[in-house]
Amino acid sequence: MEQIIKRLELELGIKKYQVENTIKLIDEGNTIPFIARYRKEATGNLDDEILRKFADRLNYLKNLENRKQEVISHIEELGKLTNEIKSSIENAQMLSEVEDIYRPYKPKKRTKATIARECGLEKFAQIIMKQDKTTGSIDDIAKSFVNKEMGVEDVQAAISGACDIICEDISDNAKFRKNIRRMSYRTGKITTKSVNPEENLQYKMYSDFTDDITKIPSYRMLAINRGEKENALKVKYEVDEEKILDYLEKNIISNISIFTEILKGTIKEAYKKYIKPSVEREIFSDKFEEASEKAIQVFGINMKNLLMQAPIKGKTVMGFDPAYRTGCKIAVIDETGKVLDTATIYPTEPQNDIEGASEKLIEMIDKNNVDMIAIGNGTASRESEKFVSDVIKSIDRKVYYTIVSESGASVYSASELATKEYPDINVSIRGAISIARRLQDPLAEFVKIDPKAIGVGQYQHDVNQKRLDLALTGVVEAVVNSVGVDLNTATPSLLSYVSGVNKTISTNIVKYREENGKFKSRKELLNVPKLGKAAFVQCAGFLKVPESDNILDNTMVHPESYEAATKLITSIGIDFKTMEKSSISKFALKLDNIDIEKVSQELNVGVPTIKDIIIELKKPGRDPRDEMPQVILKSDILKFEDIKIGMELTGTVRNVTQFGAFVDIGIKGDGLVHKSQISDKYVRDPMDELSVGQIVNVKVIDIDNDRKKVSLSMKGLN
Repeated sequence: MEQIIKRLELELGIKKYQVENTIKLIDEGNTIPFIARYRKEATGNLDDEILRKFADRLNYLKNLENRKQEVISHIEELGKLTNEIKSSIENAQMLSEVEDIYRPYKPKKRTKATIARECGLEKFAQIIMKQDKTTGSIDDIAKSFVNKEMGVEDVQAAISGACDIICEDISDNAKFRKNIRRMSYRTGKITTKSVNPEENLQYKMYSDFTDDITKIPSYRMLAINRGEKENALKVKYEVDEEKILDYLEKNIISNISIFTEILKGTIKEAYKKYIKPSVEREIFSDKFEEASEKAIQVFGINMKNLLMQAPIKGKTVMGFDPAYRTGCKIAVIDETGKVLDTATIYPTEPQNDIEGASEKLIEMIDKNNVDMIAIGNGTASRESEKFVSDVIKSIDRKVYYTIVSESGASVYSASELATKEYPDINVSIRGAISIARRLQDPLAEFVKIDPKAIGVGQYQHDVNQKRLDLALTGVVEAVVNSVGVDLNTATPSLLSYVSGVNKTISTNIVKYREENGKFKSRKELLNVPKLGKAAFVQCAGFLKVPESDNILDNTMVHPESYEAATKLITSIGIDFKTMEKSSISKFALKLDNIDIEKVSQELNVGVPTIKDIIIELKKPGRDPRDEMPQVILKSDILKFEDIKIGMELTGTVRNVTQFGAFVDIGIKGDGLVHKSQISDKYVRDPMDELSVGQIVNVKVIDIDNDRKKVSLSMKGLN
């Protein structure tokens, strides 16, 4: 464990006490959100992101240590463990190094080398490797190893068998593999050729492509990997083979002897037949994993920004799910998310019933006092946008619309969860409900959908799916717990992401609420079946109860800190027992003037906790999403034909990739801001500058009329 602690210290750049305390907290079963929020003193204020990396690395390092012990035990059982081998295993930094050391001792299928050993040719192989014969003939030495009964028919069979043994020994040598892997990585070039350039236009740039393996961007690595899987690309890996063979010869051939030429041939065979393919697979696998991790990281950041988009509160919203043949589905929801009205209209091709659709839309807007219309961004989106824009211009009521991502809406509509929520509503209408609720409360709606179905990623179907699931679940969990959850309105989907709450408990919370009415306090959570004291400790601080008489129940102050919070309030001259919610603003200034260090000592509570208590007391029930950029609300439409080079527009960032960002400027298809056009300064990673949901100013710099593509620039505009 001491070695693991040192590794985590160095890798994460944190102190020993932080590592030790965090390991202890994780081993005790505390969740990452709980540790990040309520154990800041113990961790030295490590944030959620670092703690997730910490937990990930801790798991890897524990597995590495376990594997080391397994390998040491197995080699010891074989009677071949030396101090040198044991030391090499114990000092290995990666699983691949441990496996390289273990390779010669790993149980193998019968190979040419094992057959040669069974034929008694190991001694001959040792003679060749000794290289102390400078005169005479190899054949003469080989004759003494010919044994027809053992299967060695002649001199050539003896030489061939000895070389098979040497070949395997070279291939299994951990030192050789490690250095060849390093050399292959440093000098390697990846080259691609298109199988059918005219058909595989999406891989046009890879039709005759070469790049250093050390420099190739991860998104290109993923594109090449997909192209190879689809049989659209032929991929090769080129290295400096002469340099590698020269390295092997220098380390194996000790002097000129009668065995020199045979050894050179055997070295070449060992490299070409065994080491080269294996090392190349490992390098490709490592690069793919590296690219996958980057893609997962990009997906995670985009996902977080999407979930953190500001909710639209207190408004009646119409969800508009566009379509052609099957008609556009409409659902109206009130400010609480309750469905008020539904319909299907046909303003698009082939029906083109503009008149009938307009009458129905106006009727629903007037009847339900609609404030905003959320239009899905899928098929027929822009035609629907034009229709909606024309309709709201013709009415007296001020109604705005916006475009909402509908990724995953169809997945949700047909899900078991949607069936439970809306058993009497047609599957097709559920998509419109989801679109409306995404504008009203993006977080509460998106948590109902498999994160992979939300299109803010890059090559998400190509990466390691288990890693992707873990990472995205972690992102959703982090966002839900940073925002907090209203205990009396949250769905089971939302509750299941709260620290310490699993699907069973989340279902029980809702069932308890339905049977007993709204929760009146956090303490009441202890009455929920399966929610014991341990789960209460983990979840209580993240579950808010606006209806509670105790103002602290509507903050993210943990119940374990209520006593300290009460004393702090009393210390500034407020009677906590008679304090009303409306009086909070009156003593906000007093809270700003508190001597935090002094109060921390007096209450025997850490400075980070005191700071958090003050923040929460100043704004009970605060929603951090309210501070995020609001969506762009529109009342008119922009056609592709209206776009001109040089035009300056305002848009919403829909997706951020490693090569740039896609911005919704109100036309069919998002415009691309390449990373070279994001800023006047050099941009290494677009993630450093942009986020999903961000409102940006852009200028049109190129228009591809054939493909209906627009290139944008942000230089000098933001």
